[in-house]
Amino acid sequence: MEDLFNYSIFTISGYSLRVVVLFQLALLLLATILILSLVKKVLYKSIKIEKSRKYSVYQLIKYLIVIINFLFLLRIVGIDVTVLMASLAALLVGLGFGLQNLFSDYMSGIIILFDSSIKVNDVIDVDGTVGQVISIGLRTTTVKTRNDQYIILPNTQLTSKELINWTHQAGASRFEINIGVDYSSDIHLVMKLLKKAAIDQDGVLNSPEPFVRFNEYGDSALLFTLYFWADEVFRVENIKSQLRVRLFDVFNANGISIPFPQRVLYIKHEKQNEILE
Repeated sequence: MEDLFNYSIFTISGYSLRVVVLFQLALLLLATILILSLVKKVLYKSIKIEKSRKYSVYQLIKYLIVIINFLFLLRIVGIDVTVLMASLAALLVGLGFGLQNLFSDYMSGIIILFDSSIKVNDVIDVDGTVGQVISIGLRTTTVKTRNDQYIILPNTQLTSKELINWTHQAGASRFEINIGVDYSSDIHLVMKLLKKAAIDQDGVLNSPEPFVRFNEYGDSALLFTLYFWADEVFRVENIKSQLRVRLFDVFNANGISIPFPQRVLYIKHEKQNEILE
């Protein structure tokens, strides 16, 4: 058996690849898979960690285990890790100047995974584009938009720019619908109908309770805003559309009209003196 393990498969420039090395590499690969599987199983069963944070924690542990096992791999194949690290340090300094953006993306990815400011399934708004976070990698983050398009964002865009995280603290967020009614309308009835329509609408939460504000006297309408909370943040535009249809029907049933802007146009006629010859 010892002879089998020490059997040399091939030799290149003085380096001999033995069977025992392949055996150790196979054991290392198997151990890596088993450890990652066990970590994932234990982590995702934990009730003390939020579901969205579990992904970030697992990714960090996975990268750490892969790095450690890679160092073991180098040692198994007979590469001096100390000398290699010294050589890589000098190489990385040179590459750092030419690949600053790439390194910034990797550092931003580590920051995002560590502080959990952005998590998987969060709904974010970046430069006016609303999307749901599908996955977070070391260099890029994948976001799915409301048009079911997938955008691959470099992580520096998420750490260097201001963005809105609709689901950072809680699953529900507040939204609003603006509407104007005719000046002849009963404002108390309007506010009552707006609130009731929101309460009756599927997808709108009753706690916190929807409320209405009378904003101002517009040029051709009394302007109101209906505020409501919904936990279906990613598809909230569908709820808004259904709610607008409901409001239109409710206003028609109660004789409340939604005016359109009107303008009065004055045409000035100038008399021209006719010269008779």
